[in-house]
Amino acid sequence: MLKFNGIPLFGSVDSLTGRLEQLHDRILESTPGIARIACALYDPDTDLLKTFINSTHRGHAIVSYEYPLAESKSLLQMAQQGSCRVIDDITQEILPGTAHSNWLIEQGYSASFTLPMFSGKQFLGFIFVDSNQAGIFTDAVQRDLILFCNMITMTIATEMSAVHALLATAQAAREFADLRDFETGKHLTRMAQFSRLIAKGVAEHYGFSDEKVEHIYLFASLHDIGKIGIPDRILLKPGRLDPKERAIMQGHVNKGVQIIEKVLEDYQLGHLADARVMVNIVACHHEFLDGSGYPNGLKADQIPVEARIVTVADIFDALTSQRPYKKPWDVSRAVAELERMVTAGKLDPHCVAALKFHQEEVERIVIEFRDEDMATFQARAVSAIEG
Repeated sequence: MLKFNGIPLFGSVDSLTGRLEQLHDRILESTPGIARIACALYDPDTDLLKTFINSTHRGHAIVSYEYPLAESKSLLQMAQQGSCRVIDDITQEILPGTAHSNWLIEQGYSASFTLPMFSGKQFLGFIFVDSNQAGIFTDAVQRDLILFCNMITMTIATEMSAVHALLATAQAAREFADLRDFETGKHLTRMAQFSRLIAKGVAEHYGFSDEKVEHIYLFASLHDIGKIGIPDRILLKPGRLDPKERAIMQGHVNKGVQIIEKVLEDYQLGHLADARVMVNIVACHHEFLDGSGYPNGLKADQIPVEARIVTVADIFDALTSQRPYKKPWDVSRAVAELERMVTAGKLDPHCVAALKFHQEEVERIVIEFRDEDMATFQARAVSAIEG
């Protein structure tokens, strides 16, 4: 097994999806008619409900789906009141018109039970339980399902809390690095947004679950966390680096993995699937498919797909952003350069194609999260160094 500083890059570990499937099997022992259980996460920054994990025994799962909570009166009321919802006859109560409603009707499900998820007072999202049997959700069945759903909620809340604690620790170091590096917080936001677009675009090809896409989105912004260990004279040098300086700069990958190792050790999170994604991104986002990258010269399938995604996002953002030594490229020119690197055998063609396919959304991200002008940045950087 390929390892980086002793950490497996492709570790086979448990996932939330796997644990949900186990709980589904237990539910089927008492209530055989449960065809599907799915969890959607709520993003308060965008007001979007996003498909996350599911266990589907009948029908096919809906994936890569988002929907504004504010546009569903019934779900919004449940989130506000903490109440449950039972639909005994989906064909009579659910009208077609949205992608989710159309999908639900197509599956032939007859009844559904929906429960909001909370961690303390924090609204996390919803659990959706569907059945092919109309009227299955009696009071007794609901009582049993609430107990199981509480177990599901606790499982998700525990892992998400651990992930956010991990992110918060790494974020503190990252924010310090942001004061010293031209790669600002907006760069990191763009990185996360680009990475999520690409991950969704290649999800079918690479067999990504919504859970995997969410982890890539969460951890993409931490790719260069190791730069906190690079001296200012190199990190803030206005011109290009000489070979010796470049070697020092490239050391940020090893430093980044060391930081992540420490965080994982402190929180005892090394077993989590999302921790593997984090390590893979930090360790491998400067590797190229032809083996010309660093620090280990990995080739092709030796490089985890999540790292290939972040590599494309990082290069694209560098091309379309202003730097002390260059003006920003327009999106079309930057995409053309990525395609040239695909032809040269360096970048994943599917990742580049996914970014190009979403070019309109990419343009929006570039504009919405544009950095401050360079003169303002340089003044801020000098002030940070001197004060």
